[in-house]
Amino acid sequence: MSAEIKVTLKRGLATANQNQQENLKGLGLKKTRQQRVFKDTPEVRGMIRKVSHMVEVETV
Repeated sequence: MSAEIKVTLKRGLATANQNQQENLKGLGLKKTRQQRVFKDTPEVRGMIRKVSHMVEVETV
């Protein structure tokens, strides 16, 4: 079984530019403190890297 990561949005979308908002939408994060669990893949890690200052990442 592959590793999973939990991503929590810690800043609102109003502070993000258009590309960052699209990445957060792709991750399914819309509200502050909302959490999602993903498989740890390079695609997901790339999306998280673009918004790393807005999210908190934990391994599950």
